[in-house]
Amino acid sequence: MSVVIYTGLSLSFEDAKKMLDAEYLPPVKRGDIYELLEKRDDIKIIGIIDGVFHQSPAVAHKEILEALKQNITVVGGSSMGALRACELYPFGMIGVGNIFEDYKNGVIESDDDVAVSLNPETYEQMSESWINMKYNFEFAVEDNIITQSQCNELLKIAKDTYYPKRSFNYVIKKSSLNDNEKTELINYIHSKQFDIKNQDAKKVIEYIKNLIIND
Repeated sequence: MSVVIYTGLSLSFEDAKKMLDAEYLPPVKRGDIYELLEKRDDIKIIGIIDGVFHQSPAVAHKEILEALKQNITVVGGSSMGALRACELYPFGMIGVGNIFEDYKNGVIESDDDVAVSLNPETYEQMSESWINMKYNFEFAVEDNIITQSQCNELLKIAKDTYYPKRSFNYVIKKSSLNDNEKTELINYIHSKQFDIKNQDAKKVIEYIKNLIIND
């Protein structure tokens, strides 16, 4: 069974290969799936985790619909995959993970909420996603590190910041938290090391792995 998965940003190729032996390609962009379908007739599953948002046109809905039309299973989650899965699950695309559910339930709506900047050569993440900040700041509220009001302020600052400039340090520094609160929050986030996009990316791989096992 031939499986192609677009990732590299939310989940590195190295870590993905440890979970599942598949063909891993860089973040998907407009035209990539059409090209894949034209060149290959052996594809059974396409996984979409990462995709290009603003550097070049994003993968088109019609490309994914064409894959579905050809009876290819398409699974998405984490980033671009979650966004497209939310838009196309009524047509057969499978959505996986918390971020997909957040889009589906209207908790988040914009592609900007999952967008990050990346090094095009290494796929190294150069900024922080708004959705990851949301999860981390909300955990901080639950653990009594910050108040709900402070969380709301931090999320607004993050939302108003152009996505390539978003980082925990930048957003926290711009907030009205005092110096001790800023230091405590930064230390808390660094110690927690929670990355919702990475967690959801792994869920996509696990879902595809189970599809293969049960086929």
